[in-house]
Formats: sequence, C-alpha cells, structure tokens
Amino acid sequence: MLRRLHADQPSAFAFTPANQAWAEAQMTKFPEGRQASAVIPLLWRAQEQEGWLTRPAIEAVADLLGMAYIRVLEVATFYFMFQLQPVGQIAHFQICGTTTCMICGAEDLVSICKEKIASKPHVVSGDGKFSWEEVECLGACANAPMVQIGKDYYEDLTAEKFAALIDDLAAGKVPTPGSQTGRYAAEPAMGLTSLQDHEAGKAAFNASVQLAVDLGDTVKRIDGSEVPLLTPWLGKAAKAKATPKTKAKAAPKAKTAKAKETK
Repeated sequence: MLRRLHADQPSAFAFTPANQAWAEAQMTKFPEGRQASAVIPLLWRAQEQEGWLTRPAIEAVADLLGMAYIRVLEVATFYFMFQLQPVGQIAHFQICGTTTCMICGAEDLVSICKEKIASKPHVVSGDGKFSWEEVECLGACANAPMVQIGKDYYEDLTAEKFAALIDDLAAGKVPTPGSQTGRYAAEPAMGLTSLQDHEAGKAAFNASVQLAVDLGDTVKRIDGSEVPLLTPWLGKAAKAKATPKTKAKAAPKAKTAKAKETK
C-alpha cells in the first residue's frame, strides 16, 4: 500500500527537553557513526509526543541523526505503526480484527467506532477527541476481543463495555487497562483450573496493569517526564573505561638446552 504524508502539516516540530534528552541518550547505544540505527525509536518517540508523525518531526529526526530526509521518510512510510495523519487528541483506538478477536466480537467494536467516532478509519471525530483503525493480531488472543490505546491493552471487551470506555475517556477519566471483566491475566475465563495455590495473596493487578495504574494517566501524550531517564549501557562503558584490565605478566621462559650449553 502506498503511504503518503498528510496534506496538512504543522509549521515546525521540536522534542520537549525531556524527550530531547531521551533521544540523545538512545543515540549513545550505537557506535560513533552508526547513530542512524536509532531512527525507529526516535520516530516513535516523536509520534508518542505529537500523536502522529508529521513532516517537520521526520525532518527533525533526520537532522538529529545526520540522515538524508528521504532515508527517514522511507522508514516512516514503510512501517504501519507510524501514523501519517492526525489522530484524536485524547485517544487513537487500534481494534484487533484478526481471527480470535473477530470470532469473539471485534466487528461489534468496529461498529461502536463507526457509531461514536467516525464512519471510516483514520478519520478524527467531529469533536477532535478520537480516531480509530483496525489492525492485525496484537497477541492478546486469550483475552479477545481487545483494543490498544498507546501502550495499553483493554481486553475482554463487549460492545457495551467499549462504548462506556469511550464515554469515560471523553469525560476525562482514564480507565484501568487490562481485562475489563476482572481477569488477572490470561487465565481461563471461568477461573483457574490449575496452579490454584498462587491465587491467594496475589496483587490486585498484574505487573503491566499495575505499572499503568502507578503512572496514572497513560493515555496522555508522552513528554518524557513520566519515568526517569536511565542509561545503564553508559554506566557499563564508563566503568570499563575507568578500570582498564591489566595484562597479566608473562611467566619467564624456561631456558633451552642450547642456551645452557652456550654458558
């Protein structure tokens, strides 16, 4: 499929200070002269900041990495994870439409999108808050049907639950991600049939959902201040440079018989 940049583009783009620091840190993962290897994570962070990937953002990433604009444009237009058109200000819904989700009701979720957001995918709702698209398998087959918003999965949905989720987001609420029927993870819908000893004393949420709950607003655009900037690879490199390995002294060579005769 041919993918082009949207006709309407903003005049400029700049990373937030925190996102700029994050982007520069990602570049240090690669050897000098190989910073172009960071092009996908930097484009992704630009999209997380703005919601979609604009031409000024593509060019800014190219400048940062010392790449020709066309090279970065090639990456942005090749991968469908990059949104090349405006998305909803609050949320862009990605509805899994592959086999398991389709069997379990994904088409009902699509109908809700058409009813409450827009009749076609990649079209922003009249109030500018939402947009949607159908995507291929997102890997949550045991919890079908499901919708992805940003990094979070909303699973075990019904048309009614999905409609309520959209209404909550429109009202400024942030629904708790994960199973919408109370499942802890991907255990049988009727409850555990094995490993039941692990049921007692478990946390309220699995680790993924708990992280989202701890962060609070996981729907908002990413400005880089959400979590501390960590660069453990720099620490290892600096430590290795600060404490170079000392070469072990070679053992003295044993004298040969010829050497003994010359004495």
